[in-house]
Amino acid sequence: MNSDSDLQIAGDILAVQHLLQPAPEHPSTVSDFVRLARTITADRARWAHLVQYDAASRWYHRLATGPGHEVWLLSWVPGQRSGLHDHGPSSGVLTVLEGRLTERTPRGSRELTTGSQRVFAPGYVHEVVNDSLEPAVSLHIYFPGLTEMPMHSAQCSPAAHDVVPV
Repeated sequence: MNSDSDLQIAGDILAVQHLLQPAPEHPSTVSDFVRLARTITADRARWAHLVQYDAASRWYHRLATGPGHEVWLLSWVPGQRSGLHDHGPSSGVLTVLEGRLTERTPRGSRELTTGSQRVFAPGYVHEVVNDSLEPAVSLHIYFPGLTEMPMHSAQCSPAAHDVVPV
């Protein structure tokens, strides 16, 4: 049999390292950031011991930074909310690690349960609220790193330009 398939020409590509694509040094696509969020979510030992609950204000902790991105861990006691905001020039991935949160946008609301993920582009306006009776924990990845969080009025017009994590 005379075939010119890549496998017959090159042999086992795993044995020829120069034919393999190099592993990326850091996330660079939306799917890479979603994968990073899922990896962190699955590694409970990495984040669970850091979580704190603050009845006076939302608690947050920068969990990690990397080239062009940052990862935030947030906790939400019942009734806490982010306020209507966007993330300036940053895109993001929001993942619910524990509990339930509600995401409200000018187009409607959606309940986010443990494991739910939302991906958003720059300028995406939303509010995150803990409407449940139990605390919640969420993971937020911003790329590029969060530099601003413009707040919006209920009519979705810019109101203030606060620099705080979600």
